[in-house]
Amino acid sequence: MCLPPLHAKQDIASPQQTGKTYTIKGVVLDFNNEPIIGASVFIPGTSIGVATDLDGNYVLKVPANTKNIEFSYIGYEKKVVPFNPKDLNVFRVVTMKEDSGIALEDVTIVAFAKQKKESVLGSVSTIKPAELKTTSSNLTTGFAGKLAGVVAYQRSGEPGEDNAEFFIRGVTTFGTGKADPLILIDNIELTSSDLARLNTDDIASFSILKDATATALYGARGANGVILVTTKEGTEGKMKLSFRVESSFSAPSKEVEIADPLTFMKLHNEAVRTRNPDGALPYLESAIAAREKGLNPMAYPMVDWKDMLFKDFTTNYRGNMSLSGGGRVARYYVALSYSRDNGILKQVPSNLFDNNIKLDKYTVRSNVNINLTKTTELGVRVSGTFDSYQGPIQGGSQVYSQAIKASPVLFPAMYAPDAANQYTNHPMFGNYGTSANYLNPYAEMARGYKEYENTVILAQLELKQDFSFITEGLKGRLLGNVTRTSYYDLQRSYTPFYYALDSYDKTKDEYTLSALNPDLGTDYLGYSPGSKKVGSSLYLEASLSYDRTFVEKHNVSGMLVYTVREGKSGNENTLQKSLPTRNLGLAGRFTYGFSDRYFAEFNFGYNGSERFDKSHRWGFFPSGGLGWVVSNEKFWADKPISKVINMLKLKGSYGLVGNDNISNNDNRFFYLSEVNMNNSGRGMNFGTNFDEGYNGISISRYANPKIGWEISHKMNVGFELKLFNDLEIQAEYFKERRTNILQERADIPSLMGFQAPIRANIGEAKGHGVDISLDYSHIFNKNWWTTVRGNFTYASSEFSEYEEPDYSATPWRSKIGSKLSQTYGYIAERLFVDDEDVANSPKQQFGEYTAGDIKYKDINRDGIIDEQDIVPIGYPTTPEIIYGFGFSVGYKAFDFNCFFQGSARSSFFISPLRITPFAQPYDPDNELGGKQANNALLQVIADNHWSESNQNMYAFWPRLSDTAISNNNQSSTWWLRDGTFLRMKSAEIGYTLPKRLTSKAKLENLRIYVSGTNLFNISKFKIWDTEMGNNGLGYPVQRVFNVGIQLSL
Repeated sequence: MCLPPLHAKQDIASPQQTGKTYTIKGVVLDFNNEPIIGASVFIPGTSIGVATDLDGNYVLKVPANTKNIEFSYIGYEKKVVPFNPKDLNVFRVVTMKEDSGIALEDVTIVAFAKQKKESVLGSVSTIKPAELKTTSSNLTTGFAGKLAGVVAYQRSGEPGEDNAEFFIRGVTTFGTGKADPLILIDNIELTSSDLARLNTDDIASFSILKDATATALYGARGANGVILVTTKEGTEGKMKLSFRVESSFSAPSKEVEIADPLTFMKLHNEAVRTRNPDGALPYLESAIAAREKGLNPMAYPMVDWKDMLFKDFTTNYRGNMSLSGGGRVARYYVALSYSRDNGILKQVPSNLFDNNIKLDKYTVRSNVNINLTKTTELGVRVSGTFDSYQGPIQGGSQVYSQAIKASPVLFPAMYAPDAANQYTNHPMFGNYGTSANYLNPYAEMARGYKEYENTVILAQLELKQDFSFITEGLKGRLLGNVTRTSYYDLQRSYTPFYYALDSYDKTKDEYTLSALNPDLGTDYLGYSPGSKKVGSSLYLEASLSYDRTFVEKHNVSGMLVYTVREGKSGNENTLQKSLPTRNLGLAGRFTYGFSDRYFAEFNFGYNGSERFDKSHRWGFFPSGGLGWVVSNEKFWADKPISKVINMLKLKGSYGLVGNDNISNNDNRFFYLSEVNMNNSGRGMNFGTNFDEGYNGISISRYANPKIGWEISHKMNVGFELKLFNDLEIQAEYFKERRTNILQERADIPSLMGFQAPIRANIGEAKGHGVDISLDYSHIFNKNWWTTVRGNFTYASSEFSEYEEPDYSATPWRSKIGSKLSQTYGYIAERLFVDDEDVANSPKQQFGEYTAGDIKYKDINRDGIIDEQDIVPIGYPTTPEIIYGFGFSVGYKAFDFNCFFQGSARSSFFISPLRITPFAQPYDPDNELGGKQANNALLQVIADNHWSESNQNMYAFWPRLSDTAISNNNQSSTWWLRDGTFLRMKSAEIGYTLPKRLTSKAKLENLRIYVSGTNLFNISKFKIWDTEMGNNGLGYPVQRVFNVGIQLSL
């Protein structure tokens, strides 16, 4: 923030005398020169007062006989400034100090309440919303490295599919249910996609609740941690209008490099001859020579599919507006935002529609607070999010993947008309052979588009009642929320007309084409209805709280919360999914603090679940914590050490948290059997010719009334420290034991004849780790200030109980003791040197292999390489270490910040099946629709593969082949890569215009800035962006450059 220039006294604090009344204006700042929103500015002993607005500004009319003006805000020392009509400049800029009794910020948002930071015993991380701002319209892409305890990573950059995956303190369950955290926005449970759409300018607070004490009040919903977000509310004062507009340029952070078509042809020939010296070459030398000479591209195509399909960059736009203000009775905050995210696909000139990705997002939010009486406040919140998408039918990632699954030399993307087709008015897409059954990525992208509309609307009423007239410190709260969601999609498409080269006359340079599907192609857009889904949820919450201090030393507080939630979904395809979901819960918190030094807390959650049998449907999950603020002791406060260590707090907690979301919605009612009355796989045929078929009956799930809660046992110890009034450190060590994890039984003999899997609460996992955060802030003088922030999270988890076959003879195959997302495979030693090396090595059971193919280690030394030799290899696929660090610096009106994000202790596989050059692509999900294709040749394979002339035993790629070699495609250390990386995640430089200039335009503030995201990456892995892991052949993560302007009126 930029301080007002000292010579511009009339801009803010200009005394205006009206009779015996003066009007004073000013701004209230914290020690970081940041505005304090909602600070009270009043005349002691009177009802005259106001609250500061979103920029910390205030205007107050003061009678001439006023003695003092008081400034107060929770977490800061009260400041009293004498009122002298002859010297009103003292009110121009008022800087408040942190309350010595409340270090490390002021208050913390916790479950259903706010607490003084020093009294918080649970593990809670907070971050200023501005620090989450990125150049993306997706909030979750800014999580990694910025929140202690959060493990986050982004696998795709495709608009609408670019949500980061994130977990709180890793993943400590291996069941099939929910592993990601509970997300609450204004106390309402929403999805990660709803969180991703949230505008940072609308966020008032952002907290991460990590241990049992912090999450206990959310009961069964909080086992995986809680993300708690509150949105802004209006403040008393004049109307404030704010705008932010941004435009950005987006391009892939790293491209997968593809070899040129000539190299493709030459190495394809090598791939055939190196496996079969007598094999027919796929490409004649004359065909290669013709392409080298650049002859007719219709007869001798050389297609760069990626260049045909994708642009170098695209442009995106974002804008938002907010309006806030209010008086003593009512306050309001209204916000509107819009963003347009475009893809990097090229427009097909012959299409009359846009085949590129286009995602429009609209949000509207209205938060109104009304003082019905002096003790009663009503909050009305309404918000809506509206997404509108248009893009290729198969999605951006599949378009990108198909670009490296097609031969670059079989046919061009489109043929120019030959003599017989001079008047053909439809696009003539290229293909091969006689059946149009080869993949043409350009035609696949061009043939149509998909649309979807997604809407989320929330309406909320909150009633707060202060019962201090009954007894001091007693408050009540009622909250009701209704959420409505709707979604539909559709497709518009045509069938491309495909053509193949029939003949080519070299002397005349003329060619003829043959139509491959003249009766099947269409030149109009057809229509295919997609899916439709609607949903609604009702949430009710009632709470009663008590907070009071006795004899100035004994602080006692308590809270009881009762919650009811019901959700319904339409257009479901099964009975179970269509049934309403209902949850009930009672939770409580009780705290005691003595003299701001010793703290104790007890929490509980009592929840019922529809998933379990009545005999144990309800679960009770208690937790407790203790804390000691050492720095508030007399022996500390009066000693020189207090000037070095300003604050020291020790804390610890232990508790249980339940989880009933242990399977998908197809298995909601474990205590009930599920019978399929119409199973064709169990049918019989009757009749004289057995031509009358009848479906049979089968069991899909056996009733098991003993299935119950998954239980998390969480322990947390840590300290909070403040040094030299500038450096804040928080460090915590945590352990978790997850019991009763739902798992399929592995030791039930097949002779028992069960038709469906048998599940039971028999699994266990354990985890541990540390998370650390450091914050440094210092103001050097009126022109210079700086802040430094760093976070480190280490979270590791492993199997402790897992039902599996007896592996006593091969203990390395047991999962017990291995990491939850551990990778498994063979240990690859090197490539075979020659035929003698092959003959003298253990027999590998994966088909044919020869010199230049992968040699595996015989773990059990039985002379055979088979599944008995599979071992844990590498690190887990979920990173165990996430860290980040950055700084901000300001000089006069300029500010600059940058942030680095890192990840370590993770591994991922390169899939050899997906990148085997020249071969028919591996297509387990039928993305090609049965079409023939040839994988492209990656440049890294062209540059570094084993050959007779390059017998490198450690080359990246084994001996070439035009078919997949099973021996080389096994999961092994050969294809395992280290996921460690460090990237410059973001940087921004801004300039705030001086008040003397903005005031002339009647502006409160004007700032312009330039920023960038994913600017560079440091990693040993070079083929694609390391953060994408094994999704490297999908739509790439984007590097973004952004220009923006922010102003307020």
